[in-house]
Amino acid sequence: MFVCARRASAASLRRAHLSTTTHLTPVAEHDIAHFSEFLSPSSIISSLSPRSSPAQELEPFNNDWMGRFHGRSTTVLKPKTTRQVSQILKWCNERRIGVVPQGGNTGLVGGSVPVNDEVILSLSSLNKVRSFDPVSGILVADAGCILQSLTDYVAPHNHIMPIDLGAKGSCQIGGNVATNAGGLRLLRYGSLHGTVLGLEVVLPDGTILDQLTTLRKDNTGYDLKQLFIGAEGTLGVITGVSILTPPAPQASNNVILALPSFDNVLPLYQTVKRQLSEILSAFEFIDRTAYDLAVKHGQGRALSDEDVAGAECFVLVETSGGRREHDEEKLNDLLELLLTADKPLINTGVLSQSPAQFSSIWALREGVTEAVSKEGKAYKYDISVPLSSFKRVVDDTREHLRSKGLLHDRAVKYVIGYGHVGDGNLHLNIVADAYLPEIEDALEPYIYEVVASFRGSISAEHGIGAMKTHALPYSKSAVSIDLMKKIKHVFDPRGIMNPGKVLE
Repeated sequence: MFVCARRASAASLRRAHLSTTTHLTPVAEHDIAHFSEFLSPSSIISSLSPRSSPAQELEPFNNDWMGRFHGRSTTVLKPKTTRQVSQILKWCNERRIGVVPQGGNTGLVGGSVPVNDEVILSLSSLNKVRSFDPVSGILVADAGCILQSLTDYVAPHNHIMPIDLGAKGSCQIGGNVATNAGGLRLLRYGSLHGTVLGLEVVLPDGTILDQLTTLRKDNTGYDLKQLFIGAEGTLGVITGVSILTPPAPQASNNVILALPSFDNVLPLYQTVKRQLSEILSAFEFIDRTAYDLAVKHGQGRALSDEDVAGAECFVLVETSGGRREHDEEKLNDLLELLLTADKPLINTGVLSQSPAQFSSIWALREGVTEAVSKEGKAYKYDISVPLSSFKRVVDDTREHLRSKGLLHDRAVKYVIGYGHVGDGNLHLNIVADAYLPEIEDALEPYIYEVVASFRGSISAEHGIGAMKTHALPYSKSAVSIDLMKKIKHVFDPRGIMNPGKVLE
Protein backbone atom coordinates (compact mmCIF):
# COMPACT_ATOMS: atom_id res chain seq x y z
CA MET A 1 0.00 0.00 0.00
CA PHE A 2 1.23 3.51 -0.77
CA VAL A 3 2.40 5.64 2.15
CA CYS A 4 1.15 9.20 2.29
CA ALA A 5 2.59 11.95 4.49
CA ARG A 6 -0.03 14.20 6.10
CA ARG A 7 -0.14 17.77 4.91
CA ALA A 8 -2.57 20.67 5.05
CA SER A 9 -6.10 19.53 4.27
CA ALA A 10 -7.43 19.89 0.74
CA ALA A 11 -10.26 22.08 2.01
CA SER A 12 -7.91 24.51 3.78
CA LEU A 13 -5.71 24.74 0.69
CA ARG A 14 -8.72 25.64 -1.44
CA ARG A 15 -9.94 28.25 1.04
CA ALA A 16 -6.52 29.90 0.96
CA HIS A 17 -6.50 29.76 -2.83
CA LEU A 18 -9.94 31.34 -3.28
CA SER A 19 -8.88 34.34 -1.22
CA THR A 20 -6.41 35.27 -3.99
CA THR A 21 -9.30 36.42 -6.22
CA THR A 22 -10.41 39.21 -3.88
CA HIS A 23 -8.39 41.87 -5.78
CA LEU A 24 -11.11 41.90 -8.43
CA THR A 25 -13.99 44.36 -8.65
CA PRO A 26 -17.57 43.13 -8.18
CA VAL A 27 -20.16 43.90 -10.84
CA ALA A 28 -22.15 47.06 -10.16
CA GLU A 29 -25.40 48.47 -11.53
CA HIS A 30 -23.58 50.86 -13.86
CA ASP A 31 -21.75 47.88 -15.38
CA ILE A 32 -25.11 46.33 -16.22
CA ALA A 33 -26.18 49.65 -17.75
CA HIS A 34 -23.07 49.60 -19.94
CA PHE A 35 -23.63 46.02 -21.10
CA SER A 36 -27.25 46.93 -21.91
CA GLU A 37 -25.97 49.40 -24.52
CA PHE A 38 -24.93 46.57 -26.86
CA LEU A 39 -26.59 43.42 -25.47
CA SER A 40 -30.28 42.65 -25.75
CA PRO A 41 -32.29 42.22 -22.55
CA SER A 42 -32.46 38.46 -23.18
CA SER A 43 -28.66 38.34 -23.22
CA ILE A 44 -28.37 39.64 -19.64
CA ILE A 45 -29.34 37.68 -16.56
CA SER A 46 -28.55 39.71 -13.44
CA SER A 47 -29.88 40.30 -9.99
CA LEU A 48 -28.56 43.88 -10.38
CA SER A 49 -30.58 44.76 -13.47
CA PRO A 50 -33.81 46.81 -13.33
CA ARG A 51 -35.73 43.65 -14.30
CA SER A 52 -33.97 41.83 -11.48
CA SER A 53 -33.59 38.14 -12.34
CA PRO A 54 -34.69 35.66 -9.70
CA ALA A 55 -32.02 33.54 -8.06
CA GLN A 56 -33.24 30.38 -9.77
CA GLU A 57 -32.30 31.86 -13.17
CA LEU A 58 -28.69 32.28 -12.01
CA GLU A 59 -28.48 28.96 -10.19
CA PRO A 60 -27.68 26.68 -13.19
CA PHE A 61 -24.75 28.94 -14.10
CA ASN A 62 -23.42 29.24 -10.54
CA ASN A 63 -23.32 25.51 -9.83
CA ASP A 64 -21.73 22.56 -11.56
CA TRP A 65 -23.85 19.56 -12.55
CA MET A 66 -22.41 17.40 -9.78
CA GLY A 67 -23.43 19.88 -7.09
CA ARG A 68 -19.88 20.13 -5.81
CA PHE A 69 -18.75 23.60 -6.90
CA HIS A 70 -20.73 26.77 -6.20
CA GLY A 71 -20.26 30.40 -7.20
CA ARG A 72 -21.96 33.66 -6.23
CA SER A 73 -22.13 35.46 -9.55
CA THR A 74 -24.82 38.13 -9.84
CA THR A 75 -24.54 38.40 -13.60
CA VAL A 76 -24.57 36.14 -16.66
CA LEU A 77 -23.90 37.63 -20.08
CA LYS A 78 -24.83 35.75 -23.27
CA PRO A 79 -23.22 37.51 -26.24
CA LYS A 80 -24.29 36.54 -29.75
CA THR A 81 -21.22 37.69 -31.67
CA THR A 82 -17.44 37.74 -31.29
CA ARG A 83 -17.63 41.54 -31.36
CA GLN A 84 -19.89 41.53 -28.31
CA VAL A 85 -17.47 39.23 -26.49
CA SER A 86 -14.72 41.73 -27.29
CA GLN A 87 -16.75 44.64 -25.91
CA ILE A 88 -17.49 42.74 -22.71
CA LEU A 89 -13.86 41.79 -22.08
CA LYS A 90 -12.57 45.26 -22.86
CA TRP A 91 -14.89 46.76 -20.27
CA CYS A 92 -14.22 44.08 -17.66
CA ASN A 93 -10.48 44.43 -18.14
CA GLU A 94 -10.64 48.20 -17.63
CA ARG A 95 -12.85 47.77 -14.56
CA ARG A 96 -10.91 44.71 -13.37
CA ILE A 97 -14.00 42.53 -13.19
CA GLY A 98 -13.37 38.78 -13.18
CA VAL A 99 -14.77 36.82 -16.13
CA VAL A 100 -15.59 33.10 -16.19
CA PRO A 101 -16.13 31.68 -19.71
CA GLN A 102 -18.79 28.98 -19.62
CA GLY A 103 -19.83 26.48 -22.27
CA GLY A 104 -22.07 23.55 -21.46
CA ASN A 105 -20.87 23.55 -17.82
CA THR A 106 -20.29 19.79 -18.00
CA GLY A 107 -16.79 19.85 -16.49
CA LEU A 108 -15.74 17.84 -13.45
CA VAL A 109 -13.20 20.14 -11.78
CA GLY A 110 -15.13 23.39 -11.30
CA GLY A 111 -13.41 25.13 -14.21
CA SER A 112 -16.54 26.80 -15.58
CA VAL A 113 -18.09 27.88 -12.28
CA PRO A 114 -17.15 31.17 -10.55
CA VAL A 115 -15.30 30.92 -7.26
CA ASN A 116 -16.77 34.23 -6.09
CA ASP A 117 -18.94 36.81 -7.85
CA GLU A 118 -17.27 37.09 -11.26
CA VAL A 119 -19.23 37.70 -14.45
CA ILE A 120 -20.22 34.46 -16.16
CA LEU A 121 -19.72 34.72 -19.91
CA SER A 122 -21.98 32.10 -21.46
CA LEU A 123 -21.06 31.12 -25.04
CA SER A 124 -24.33 29.26 -25.68
CA SER A 125 -25.65 31.92 -28.08
CA LEU A 126 -22.59 31.63 -30.35
CA ASN A 127 -23.89 28.46 -31.95
CA LYS A 128 -23.60 28.67 -35.71
CA VAL A 129 -21.62 26.54 -38.14
CA ARG A 130 -19.55 28.97 -40.19
CA SER A 131 -18.39 26.62 -42.93
CA PHE A 132 -17.70 23.00 -43.81
CA ASP A 133 -15.60 21.62 -46.64
CA PRO A 134 -16.75 18.07 -47.46
CA VAL A 135 -13.58 17.45 -49.47
CA SER A 136 -11.03 18.29 -46.77
CA GLY A 137 -13.39 17.60 -43.86
CA ILE A 138 -12.53 20.93 -42.24
CA LEU A 139 -15.31 22.37 -40.08
CA VAL A 140 -15.39 25.96 -38.80
CA ALA A 141 -17.90 26.61 -36.03
CA ASP A 142 -18.78 29.00 -33.24
CA ALA A 143 -17.51 27.98 -29.83
CA GLY A 144 -21.03 27.51 -28.44
CA CYS A 145 -22.00 24.75 -30.87
CA ILE A 146 -23.01 21.59 -29.00
CA LEU A 147 -20.81 18.61 -29.82
CA GLN A 148 -23.76 16.38 -30.72
CA SER A 149 -25.13 19.06 -33.06
CA LEU A 150 -21.80 19.19 -34.89
CA THR A 151 -21.74 15.40 -35.06
CA ASP A 152 -25.19 15.45 -36.64
CA TYR A 153 -24.15 18.28 -39.00
CA VAL A 154 -21.18 16.45 -40.53
CA ALA A 155 -22.84 13.00 -40.59
CA PRO A 156 -24.69 13.49 -43.93
CA HIS A 157 -21.31 14.39 -45.44
CA ASN A 158 -19.88 11.05 -44.23
CA HIS A 159 -17.63 12.62 -41.63
CA ILE A 160 -17.46 12.37 -37.85
CA MET A 161 -16.16 14.60 -35.10
CA PRO A 162 -12.72 13.48 -33.88
CA ILE A 163 -13.93 13.72 -30.29
CA ASP A 164 -16.73 11.78 -28.57
CA LEU A 165 -17.80 12.27 -24.96
CA GLY A 166 -20.54 11.02 -22.70
CA ALA A 167 -21.66 14.65 -22.31
CA LYS A 168 -21.85 15.23 -26.09
CA GLY A 169 -25.51 16.22 -25.86
CA SER A 170 -24.73 19.32 -23.79
CA CYS A 171 -20.99 20.08 -23.93
CA GLN A 172 -19.82 22.74 -26.40
CA ILE A 173 -16.90 22.60 -28.83
CA GLY A 174 -15.29 25.74 -27.36
CA GLY A 175 -15.29 24.17 -23.91
CA ASN A 176 -13.98 20.92 -25.36
CA VAL A 177 -11.03 22.79 -26.84
CA ALA A 178 -10.48 24.98 -23.78
CA THR A 179 -10.15 21.87 -21.61
CA ASN A 180 -8.41 19.73 -24.28
CA ALA A 181 -11.08 17.09 -23.72
CA GLY A 182 -9.98 13.55 -24.51
CA GLY A 183 -12.85 11.13 -24.74
CA LEU A 184 -13.48 7.84 -26.43
CA ARG A 185 -11.87 8.46 -29.83
CA LEU A 186 -8.44 9.64 -28.74
CA LEU A 187 -6.82 6.26 -29.41
CA ARG A 188 -7.79 6.50 -33.08
CA TYR A 189 -7.76 10.23 -33.86
CA GLY A 190 -5.42 11.74 -31.28
CA SER A 191 -5.89 14.79 -29.07
CA LEU A 192 -7.34 18.18 -29.94
CA HIS A 193 -3.80 19.58 -30.09
CA GLY A 194 -3.57 17.73 -33.39
CA THR A 195 -7.08 17.99 -34.84
CA VAL A 196 -7.73 21.68 -34.10
CA LEU A 197 -6.36 23.66 -37.04
CA GLY A 198 -7.18 27.17 -35.92
CA LEU A 199 -8.91 29.30 -33.30
CA GLU A 200 -10.56 32.66 -32.96
CA VAL A 201 -9.86 34.00 -29.47
CA VAL A 202 -10.80 37.21 -27.70
CA LEU A 203 -7.98 38.30 -25.42
CA PRO A 204 -8.61 39.85 -21.99
CA ASP A 205 -8.20 43.43 -23.28
CA GLY A 206 -10.78 42.84 -26.01
CA THR A 207 -8.31 42.23 -28.84
CA ILE A 208 -9.59 39.62 -31.31
CA LEU A 209 -6.88 37.10 -32.23
CA ASP A 210 -7.95 35.64 -35.56
CA GLN A 211 -6.05 32.42 -36.24
CA LEU A 212 -9.06 30.63 -37.67
CA THR A 213 -7.10 29.02 -40.47
CA THR A 214 -8.35 26.10 -42.52
CA LEU A 215 -4.83 25.07 -43.52
CA ARG A 216 -3.47 21.74 -42.39
CA LYS A 217 0.12 22.93 -42.79
CA ASP A 218 1.41 26.29 -41.60
CA ASN A 219 5.03 26.45 -40.48
CA THR A 220 5.26 30.18 -39.81
CA GLY A 221 6.66 30.65 -36.34
CA TYR A 222 4.99 30.12 -32.98
CA ASP A 223 1.80 28.04 -33.04
CA LEU A 224 -0.14 30.34 -30.73
CA LYS A 225 -3.38 28.37 -30.83
CA GLN A 226 -1.74 25.61 -28.79
CA LEU A 227 -1.55 27.93 -25.79
CA PHE A 228 -5.34 28.19 -25.65
CA ILE A 229 -6.03 24.45 -26.08
CA GLY A 230 -6.26 23.22 -22.49
CA ALA A 231 -5.80 26.67 -20.91
CA GLU A 232 -9.34 26.46 -19.47
CA GLY A 233 -10.22 30.04 -20.33
CA THR A 234 -7.41 31.56 -18.28
CA LEU A 235 -5.73 33.29 -21.26
CA GLY A 236 -8.71 34.34 -23.37
CA VAL A 237 -12.15 33.35 -24.63
CA ILE A 238 -12.35 30.93 -27.56
CA THR A 239 -15.14 32.11 -29.88
CA GLY A 240 -14.46 30.08 -33.04
CA VAL A 241 -12.89 26.72 -33.84
CA SER A 242 -11.52 25.23 -37.06
CA ILE A 243 -11.26 21.47 -36.70
CA LEU A 244 -10.41 18.53 -38.95
CA THR A 245 -13.19 15.95 -39.06
CA PRO A 246 -12.17 12.46 -40.23
CA PRO A 247 -14.14 10.43 -42.77
CA ALA A 248 -16.81 8.28 -41.17
CA PRO A 249 -15.80 4.63 -40.98
CA GLN A 250 -17.70 2.42 -43.37
CA ALA A 251 -18.01 -0.25 -40.72
CA SER A 252 -17.96 -0.11 -36.91
CA ASN A 253 -18.01 -3.14 -34.65
CA ASN A 254 -17.49 -3.74 -30.97
CA VAL A 255 -17.03 -6.62 -28.60
CA ILE A 256 -17.26 -6.91 -24.81
CA LEU A 257 -14.76 -9.27 -23.20
CA ALA A 258 -14.93 -10.73 -19.68
CA LEU A 259 -11.53 -11.30 -18.06
CA PRO A 260 -10.81 -13.57 -15.09
CA SER A 261 -8.05 -11.27 -13.81
CA PHE A 262 -6.80 -7.74 -14.28
CA ASP A 263 -3.36 -9.26 -14.89
CA ASN A 264 -4.70 -10.27 -18.30
CA VAL A 265 -5.51 -6.73 -19.44
CA LEU A 266 -2.05 -5.77 -20.68
CA PRO A 267 -1.30 -9.00 -22.56
CA LEU A 268 -4.81 -8.73 -24.02
CA TYR A 269 -4.10 -5.18 -25.17
CA GLN A 270 -0.90 -6.32 -26.87
CA THR A 271 -2.73 -9.16 -28.60
CA VAL A 272 -5.62 -6.95 -29.71
CA LYS A 273 -3.27 -4.31 -31.14
CA ARG A 274 -1.35 -6.94 -33.05
CA GLN A 275 -4.44 -8.71 -34.44
CA LEU A 276 -6.61 -5.69 -35.24
CA SER A 277 -3.86 -3.17 -36.07
CA GLU A 278 -5.21 -0.34 -38.25
CA ILE A 279 -8.93 -0.89 -37.50
CA LEU A 280 -8.64 -0.66 -33.68
CA SER A 281 -10.41 2.51 -32.49
CA ALA A 282 -11.07 1.96 -28.77
CA PHE A 283 -9.89 -0.25 -25.93
CA GLU A 284 -11.79 0.54 -22.74
CA PHE A 285 -11.36 -1.00 -19.30
CA ILE A 286 -14.21 -1.42 -16.78
CA ASP A 287 -13.70 -3.02 -13.37
CA ARG A 288 -16.30 -5.39 -11.96
CA THR A 289 -17.91 -2.91 -9.60
CA ALA A 290 -18.30 -0.28 -12.33
CA TYR A 291 -19.81 -2.89 -14.67
CA ASP A 292 -22.28 -4.05 -12.01
CA LEU A 293 -23.38 -0.48 -11.29
CA ALA A 294 -23.94 0.22 -15.00
CA VAL A 295 -26.07 -2.91 -15.37
CA LYS A 296 -27.94 -2.19 -12.13
CA HIS A 297 -29.01 1.22 -13.43
CA GLY A 298 -30.01 0.02 -16.89
CA GLN A 299 -27.01 1.38 -18.80
CA GLY A 300 -26.91 -1.42 -21.36
CA ARG A 301 -26.32 -5.14 -21.11
CA ALA A 302 -24.49 -7.61 -23.36
CA LEU A 303 -23.38 -10.49 -21.17
CA SER A 304 -25.55 -12.98 -19.29
CA ASP A 305 -25.15 -13.65 -15.58
CA GLU A 306 -23.43 -16.89 -16.52
CA ASP A 307 -20.98 -15.02 -18.75
CA VAL A 308 -19.94 -12.59 -16.03
CA ALA A 309 -19.53 -15.21 -13.33
CA GLY A 310 -15.89 -15.25 -12.28
CA ALA A 311 -15.01 -12.09 -14.22
CA GLU A 312 -12.82 -9.62 -12.37
CA CYS A 313 -13.02 -6.95 -15.06
CA PHE A 314 -14.17 -6.23 -18.60
CA VAL A 315 -12.74 -4.74 -21.77
CA LEU A 316 -14.66 -3.08 -24.58
CA VAL A 317 -12.96 -3.18 -27.97
CA GLU A 318 -14.20 -1.13 -30.94
CA THR A 319 -13.08 -1.30 -34.55
CA SER A 320 -13.62 1.24 -37.31
CA GLY A 321 -12.72 0.19 -40.82
CA GLY A 322 -13.57 0.30 -44.48
CA ARG A 323 -15.31 -3.03 -45.04
CA ARG A 324 -17.61 -4.83 -42.60
CA GLU A 325 -16.83 -8.36 -43.78
CA HIS A 326 -13.09 -7.77 -43.41
CA ASP A 327 -13.45 -6.26 -39.93
CA GLU A 328 -15.83 -8.95 -38.67
CA GLU A 329 -13.46 -11.63 -39.93
CA LYS A 330 -10.58 -10.06 -38.01
CA LEU A 331 -12.71 -9.82 -34.84
CA ASN A 332 -13.89 -13.41 -35.13
CA ASP A 333 -10.30 -14.55 -35.64
CA LEU A 334 -9.33 -12.57 -32.55
CA LEU A 335 -12.06 -14.17 -30.43
CA GLU A 336 -11.11 -17.64 -31.63
CA LEU A 337 -7.46 -16.99 -30.80
CA LEU A 338 -8.33 -15.72 -27.33
CA LEU A 339 -10.72 -18.53 -26.46
CA THR A 340 -8.63 -21.43 -27.76
CA ALA A 341 -5.28 -20.39 -26.31
CA ASP A 342 -3.58 -22.77 -23.86
CA LYS A 343 -4.00 -20.11 -21.19
CA PRO A 344 -7.03 -18.07 -22.29
CA LEU A 345 -6.87 -14.36 -21.48
CA ILE A 346 -10.67 -14.09 -21.41
CA ASN A 347 -13.57 -16.09 -20.02
CA THR A 348 -15.91 -15.13 -22.83
CA GLY A 349 -16.73 -12.41 -25.31
CA VAL A 350 -19.76 -11.11 -27.16
CA LEU A 351 -19.48 -9.50 -30.60
CA SER A 352 -22.26 -7.06 -31.48
CA GLN A 353 -24.57 -8.42 -34.17
CA SER A 354 -26.78 -5.38 -34.76
CA PRO A 355 -26.78 -1.58 -34.36
CA ALA A 356 -28.90 -2.00 -31.22
CA GLN A 357 -26.41 -4.41 -29.66
CA PHE A 358 -23.52 -2.14 -30.70
CA SER A 359 -25.20 0.73 -28.82
CA SER A 360 -25.99 -1.48 -25.83
CA ILE A 361 -22.34 -2.51 -25.44
CA TRP A 362 -21.17 1.10 -25.62
CA ALA A 363 -23.92 2.09 -23.15
CA LEU A 364 -22.20 -0.09 -20.55
CA ARG A 365 -19.08 2.03 -20.77
CA GLU A 366 -20.62 5.45 -21.35
CA GLY A 367 -23.30 4.80 -18.72
CA VAL A 368 -20.92 4.30 -15.81
CA THR A 369 -20.92 8.05 -15.09
CA GLU A 370 -24.72 8.21 -14.93
CA ALA A 371 -24.89 5.04 -12.84
CA VAL A 372 -22.42 6.52 -10.37
CA SER A 373 -24.48 9.72 -10.10
CA LYS A 374 -27.54 7.65 -9.17
CA GLU A 375 -25.62 5.93 -6.37
CA GLY A 376 -24.46 9.07 -4.58
CA LYS A 377 -21.88 11.83 -4.67
CA ALA A 378 -18.73 11.03 -6.63
CA TYR A 379 -15.18 12.16 -6.04
CA LYS A 380 -13.75 11.89 -9.55
CA TYR A 381 -10.05 11.65 -10.33
CA ASP A 382 -8.86 11.26 -13.91
CA ILE A 383 -5.23 10.30 -13.67
CA SER A 384 -2.49 9.05 -15.95
CA VAL A 385 -0.49 6.20 -14.44
CA PRO A 386 1.19 3.13 -15.96
CA LEU A 387 -1.37 0.67 -17.29
CA SER A 388 0.00 -2.09 -15.08
CA SER A 389 -0.89 -0.06 -11.97
CA PHE A 390 -4.59 0.60 -12.71
CA LYS A 391 -5.90 -2.09 -10.40
CA ARG A 392 -3.29 -1.44 -7.72
CA VAL A 393 -4.26 2.23 -7.51
CA VAL A 394 -7.96 1.36 -7.16
CA ASP A 395 -7.37 -1.39 -4.60
CA ASP A 396 -4.93 0.64 -2.51
CA THR A 397 -7.27 3.64 -2.48
CA ARG A 398 -10.03 1.37 -1.21
CA GLU A 399 -7.77 0.01 1.53
CA HIS A 400 -6.61 3.50 2.43
CA LEU A 401 -10.20 4.62 2.97
CA ARG A 402 -10.93 1.46 4.95
CA SER A 403 -7.97 2.21 7.21
CA LYS A 404 -9.50 5.63 7.88
CA GLY A 405 -12.81 4.05 8.86
CA LEU A 406 -14.56 5.64 5.90
CA LEU A 407 -15.47 2.62 3.79
CA HIS A 408 -19.09 1.40 3.78
CA ASP A 409 -19.78 1.71 7.50
CA ARG A 410 -19.51 5.50 7.50
CA ALA A 411 -19.58 7.27 4.20
CA VAL A 412 -17.90 5.70 1.16
CA LYS A 413 -19.96 3.14 -0.74
CA TYR A 414 -17.77 2.22 -3.71
CA VAL A 415 -14.28 2.71 -5.10
CA ILE A 416 -14.26 1.93 -8.81
CA GLY A 417 -11.93 2.22 -11.78
CA TYR A 418 -12.55 2.44 -15.50
CA GLY A 419 -11.03 4.27 -18.42
CA HIS A 420 -9.01 4.43 -21.58
CA VAL A 421 -6.32 1.75 -21.56
CA GLY A 422 -5.25 2.88 -25.02
CA ASP A 423 -3.98 6.21 -23.67
CA GLY A 424 -3.18 5.33 -20.05
CA ASN A 425 -6.09 7.22 -18.49
CA LEU A 426 -7.69 5.78 -15.35
CA HIS A 427 -10.95 7.23 -14.04
CA LEU A 428 -10.86 6.64 -10.29
CA ASN A 429 -14.28 7.27 -8.71
CA ILE A 430 -15.04 7.23 -5.01
CA VAL A 431 -18.80 7.14 -4.47
CA ALA A 432 -20.13 8.41 -1.15
CA ASP A 433 -23.46 9.36 0.38
CA ALA A 434 -22.38 13.00 0.57
CA TYR A 435 -19.42 15.30 0.04
CA LEU A 436 -17.69 15.37 3.43
CA PRO A 437 -14.47 17.11 4.53
CA GLU A 438 -13.12 13.93 6.15
CA ILE A 439 -13.43 12.02 2.87
CA GLU A 440 -11.77 14.80 0.90
CA ASP A 441 -8.93 15.02 3.43
CA ALA A 442 -8.43 11.25 3.23
CA LEU A 443 -8.24 11.35 -0.56
CA GLU A 444 -6.05 14.41 -0.93
CA PRO A 445 -3.11 14.61 -1.04
CA TYR A 446 -3.03 10.80 -0.89
CA ILE A 447 -4.10 10.23 -4.52
CA TYR A 448 -1.85 12.98 -5.83
CA GLU A 449 1.13 11.51 -4.03
CA VAL A 450 0.35 8.11 -5.52
CA VAL A 451 0.31 9.71 -8.99
CA ALA A 452 3.58 11.53 -8.30
CA SER A 453 5.21 8.26 -7.26
CA PHE A 454 4.58 7.01 -10.81
CA ARG A 455 5.61 10.35 -12.39
CA GLY A 456 2.07 10.44 -13.71
CA SER A 457 -0.46 13.22 -14.31
CA ILE A 458 -3.05 14.38 -11.77
CA SER A 459 -5.32 15.26 -14.70
CA ALA A 460 -5.37 13.16 -17.84
CA GLU A 461 -8.30 14.94 -19.50
CA HIS A 462 -10.59 16.77 -17.07
CA GLY A 463 -8.24 19.70 -16.50
CA ILE A 464 -7.20 21.52 -13.31
CA GLY A 465 -10.09 23.95 -12.80
CA ALA A 466 -10.62 25.07 -9.22
CA MET A 467 -10.32 21.55 -7.85
CA LYS A 468 -6.65 20.84 -8.49
CA THR A 469 -4.82 24.18 -8.47
CA HIS A 470 -3.14 23.36 -5.18
CA ALA A 471 -2.06 19.97 -6.54
CA LEU A 472 -0.40 21.16 -9.75
CA PRO A 473 3.14 20.72 -8.30
CA TYR A 474 2.52 16.96 -8.14
CA SER A 475 2.67 16.87 -11.95
CA LYS A 476 4.51 20.04 -12.96
CA SER A 477 7.98 21.18 -11.90
CA ALA A 478 8.59 24.59 -10.31
CA VAL A 479 10.23 25.73 -13.56
CA SER A 480 7.19 24.68 -15.59
CA ILE A 481 4.74 26.39 -13.23
CA ASP A 482 6.82 29.57 -13.23
CA LEU A 483 6.75 29.66 -17.03
CA MET A 484 2.99 29.09 -17.02
CA LYS A 485 2.56 32.05 -14.66
CA LYS A 486 4.69 34.24 -16.92
CA ILE A 487 2.59 33.28 -19.94
CA LYS A 488 -0.58 34.03 -17.96
CA HIS A 489 0.79 37.48 -17.06
CA VAL A 490 1.65 38.28 -20.69
CA PHE A 491 -1.91 37.58 -21.84
CA ASP A 492 -3.82 38.60 -18.70
CA PRO A 493 -1.77 41.05 -16.60
CA ARG A 494 -4.82 42.23 -14.66
CA GLY A 495 -5.83 38.67 -13.76
CA ILE A 496 -9.46 38.83 -14.88
CA MET A 497 -9.66 35.59 -16.89
CA ASN A 498 -11.23 32.68 -15.03
CA PRO A 499 -9.67 33.66 -11.70
CA GLY A 500 -8.95 30.89 -9.23
CA LYS A 501 -8.46 28.29 -11.95
CA VAL A 502 -5.38 26.30 -13.05
CA LEU A 503 -2.77 28.50 -11.31
CA GLU A 504 -2.71 29.66 -7.72
